[in-house]
Amino acid sequence: MTSTTHFVPQPRKLLPNWMIGLSDRVMDYYTGRYLHCDPVILKNPPPPQEGHQYMLYAHVPFCHTLCTYCTFHRFLFKEWKAREYFKNLRREMDYVKALGYDFTAMYVGGGTTTILEDELIKTLEHAKKLFPSIKEISCETDPQVITTPQFRNLQGLVDRMSIGVQSFNDDILKLSDRYEKFGSGEQIFERLQYAQELFPVCNVDMMFGFRGQSLDVLHDDMEKIVKLNPRQTTTYPLMVTSQTRQSVKGTIAATGIELADQYRCILDTFGNRYRQLTSWTFGQTNNEGFDEYVVDHDEYLGVGSGAFSFLNNSLYVNTFSLRRYGERIAAGNTGVERRREFDKHAIMQYRLMLGLFAHRLSRKYFREVHGINVDRYLMKEMLGLRISGAIKDDPNDPDRIIVTDAGKFLGLVMMKAFYAAMDQVRAELRAPLREEDM
Repeated sequence: MTSTTHFVPQPRKLLPNWMIGLSDRVMDYYTGRYLHCDPVILKNPPPPQEGHQYMLYAHVPFCHTLCTYCTFHRFLFKEWKAREYFKNLRREMDYVKALGYDFTAMYVGGGTTTILEDELIKTLEHAKKLFPSIKEISCETDPQVITTPQFRNLQGLVDRMSIGVQSFNDDILKLSDRYEKFGSGEQIFERLQYAQELFPVCNVDMMFGFRGQSLDVLHDDMEKIVKLNPRQTTTYPLMVTSQTRQSVKGTIAATGIELADQYRCILDTFGNRYRQLTSWTFGQTNNEGFDEYVVDHDEYLGVGSGAFSFLNNSLYVNTFSLRRYGERIAAGNTGVERRREFDKHAIMQYRLMLGLFAHRLSRKYFREVHGINVDRYLMKEMLGLRISGAIKDDPNDPDRIIVTDAGKFLGLVMMKAFYAAMDQVRAELRAPLREEDM
């Protein structure tokens, strides 16, 4: 596929380069300070607290091939291991139910979650039976799986299916080793039209920041999304961590990329055609399920190897070893092996970042949910956002804080840094794994 249009960005930048660099340094400082987890000996995570709402996250760590730029927790697919894993996943759900948990929503991530559709269907049905309060299930997949006959069986079980496309440009697909696996951009486009008929919300995951991805190429990708007209789309920046830098530097990652110009291209192309739900999520209505479950759910519990949980004031991490995960489940335990407790100030900084990213900053939320005056409690952070032009007061609502276009881009930069740091945590926890752990 070649670009047939020429995109000319608006001359005004969202943020100057020095401010983007400063934001990256600030995020590096705080993620380095907070994002590390101590080993613990726990049978289970803590029980639920009365009046709290929770989301269930389930991780499926298997892929047929491993993309070079991906640092999510995943292993090469072996059917017997995957089937045993799904059984353990359902057992861990049983243990969580016994603790007293119920959930309002479920998100299944990977890996390739649909790698064994029959096992995934059993797992989703089991979850809905165990946790009757689940109202929405979100799941991920790839462009190849959506053409299989078994894929249709997920209709009626999954409310939101997210499909990783990254680009419709054949050169970008070849650069990222996706062309051989998933076909040409034209073939992927045709498959997406089929998938949209199956689920209430079909989300198309796109990515920018690849080498050779000019503004024209990016604009052409966004125009194809407009033509496809999915209920929802996400536009992630390529995230290169220290663990993946050697494998992708000079290969797929752009050098000297102007993120602000690319982001302006995305905003200008979508324009009034979509509602912007977060800094990188766009939907046809305001009530779409978000791609980033951490935005809508203050607390979530993860099941499966490598899953994260955030409960009360602590981050919990399940073992990244498939062997130890199976041993813990067989012993009647959940997969939790690490924990990191945070003080209130760190949690409030985290909530402020999420509010900026989701364009939903509310003084009322911080006052009623966390018992603080956000302007005083996070005075330095709020002042910095005002000086950068990221936020301004709503003249019609004293509780609402408006997130500007510059703030939306800053939210994207901060979340990019946050997820890159989480990828670093995953890489460090995977590093000690031996062959018998995989």
